[in-house]
Amino acid sequence: MTSQHKQAAPAGPLEGVRVIDLSAVLMGPYATQIFGDHGADVIKIESPEGDSTRWIGPGRHPGMGPLFLHLNRNKRSVALDLKSPEGAAAMRRLIEGADVFVHNLRPASIARLGLDYESISMINPRIIWCGVYGYGEDGPYAGRPAYDDLIQGAVGIAALQQQSGATEPRYVPLTIADRMVGLHAAHSVAMALYGRERTGRGCRIDVPMFETMVPHVMGDHLFGQTFVPAKGGFGYPRLMSQERRPYATSDGYVCCLIYPDRHWRAFLKVIGKPDLFDSDPRFATITSRTEHITELYGMVSDEMSKRSTAEWAELLKGADIPVFPM
Repeated sequence: MTSQHKQAAPAGPLEGVRVIDLSAVLMGPYATQIFGDHGADVIKIESPEGDSTRWIGPGRHPGMGPLFLHLNRNKRSVALDLKSPEGAAAMRRLIEGADVFVHNLRPASIARLGLDYESISMINPRIIWCGVYGYGEDGPYAGRPAYDDLIQGAVGIAALQQQSGATEPRYVPLTIADRMVGLHAAHSVAMALYGRERTGRGCRIDVPMFETMVPHVMGDHLFGQTFVPAKGGFGYPRLMSQERRPYATSDGYVCCLIYPDRHWRAFLKVIGKPDLFDSDPRFATITSRTEHITELYGMVSDEMSKRSTAEWAELLKGADIPVFPM
């Protein structure tokens, strides 16, 4: 098919929305890339030196490293020195015609540039202003710098790694906080755009990393301490179990999750112990299984070592138990 006969790509739901992206590294660019993927016109503003992720990892061309490419597709780009009169004036012109402004500078820094919400809303009252940064302005850590690693430590993820079996506290080998907070920023802006359709007014959105990530951790691990008085300790036992891991088979590893009653009945039948479900009180309910989960996962681990990965994949698939080779 020749180029002149190619059909245009279908318009996304954000077609016609213009986003000014004054963010760098990962969290902000990840959020704004989502807007671009859905049809928005995203204009990425970089300093003359460029986003630092341009230089991380190998690349075919200078300044086009893999992290940068995976965070900045479907965007246009311009370099501005916002501390110069010319750069500041160019930014104001962009803001005049924009729907969304996203930044990941600390509040004091964005205010020094004259790009805080109060200043921008005077230029464009309909703009959705979204700041993504480390800690909430109303909290005890306001104004501190933050990166993904620090937030993982601050909200307890690194400590949970040790409590669930690692020899020492460790960070998850993903930029999990950056990406999860970026998702929150994206859906918050999308809701604000919907709200603006009804009110005609823009708004300010703050998405601090620490306050956004705490509920993700505590939603699982506040557990018995959820109640007053407390009904138990901290930590969801199933997630904390040292036996919660890929299971070693006779020739590799397999990932499976035996969870509701029907899964456990099916698994016990597969291993030739169907009577255990009704005779062993540990299997009786999800509550009792949770209390004894390390013992039960240990039993599963012992059984997994007796067959190959392919055998378990076939057996568990036949029993309608979720399974995937590692």
